[in-house]
Amino acid sequence: MSDKYALIGNPVAHSFSPLIHAEFARQTGHDVEYTRLLAPLDGFAAAVEQFRAQGGKGLNVTLPFKLEAYKLSTRHSARAEHAQAVNTLKFEDGAVFGDNTDGAGLVRDIEVNLGFPIVAMRVLLMGAGGAARGALLPLLEKKPVTVVIANRTVEKAHELAQRFFHQGCSGCGYDELVNRQFDLVINATSASIAGELPPLPAHLFAPRSLVYDMMYGKEPTPFLKFALEQGARIADGSGMLIEQAAESFLIWRGVRPDTAQVIAKLRAGTLL
Repeated sequence: MSDKYALIGNPVAHSFSPLIHAEFARQTGHDVEYTRLLAPLDGFAAAVEQFRAQGGKGLNVTLPFKLEAYKLSTRHSARAEHAQAVNTLKFEDGAVFGDNTDGAGLVRDIEVNLGFPIVAMRVLLMGAGGAARGALLPLLEKKPVTVVIANRTVEKAHELAQRFFHQGCSGCGYDELVNRQFDLVINATSASIAGELPPLPAHLFAPRSLVYDMMYGKEPTPFLKFALEQGARIADGSGMLIEQAAESFLIWRGVRPDTAQVIAKLRAGTLL
C-alpha cells in the first residue's frame, strides 16, 4: 500500500498540493498517495486523529489551522517553536512531530528562484497569523535592515513583533504606513482568498521593489494588481508553495526533490 499523506485545511479544493507531491513521488520513486482533507472549522483535531487512525503518515496544514497544529504537536522543530505555528505534521512512534516549512520555502523562492537578495532590504510583512509567524524568523535570518509587521488588529502585530524586537522588528496598523516605503512587501494575510485588498496607502513600494503574495491562482490577486499599477515587480506564492512542499517531503521521506522543473510545470499549466 502507498504511504498516505494529505493537505488539511478549510478551504482546500483550490490547492495544487496533490499534483505537486505526485510529481515529487514520480521524481524520487517513492510510493506516496497525497490527497486533500477538508476539516470542519471546529473539527481540526478530530480530523487529524481520524486520518492517523486510517494509517496516515503525515499532513500539510493550511489556513486556518496552523496555530491549532502547533498545539496538537507533541514535539516541535526549532523553527516551529519560533513561529508557534505548524504547517507540517509527521506521525511516528505514537508522537506527532510538528515543523514549519513556510519560511524556508518563502525565502528560497525569493532569493534563489526570483534572484532577490533580502540582505539590507526594508521588509513589510502583512499579517500576524500562522503564515506570518512561519515567515518571520527565516526572513530575519537573512539580515534585512528592518522588518515591519502590519495587521488590521494592531495588537497582534505588536505582540508578534515584540518577540523579535531585538532583531529590528516592529509592528503597526495599516494607517501607520503612510509616507513609508519598502523594498520587499509580503502579503501573509488571507485577504486574497476573499478577493480583497488590504487598506494600503499609495507610494508604498520603493523603486525596484518586489511585492509578493503568498496566495496564488490563474490571475494576479487584487493585491498584486495594485502593486503592478504602482510599478512594482510582482510574484505570487506558487514558487513558495512548491519550495515548502519540497521541505515537507524531505521531512517525511528523507530526500529533497528538485523544484525547478515542478515550478516550471505549474506555471505553464502542465502539472497533471
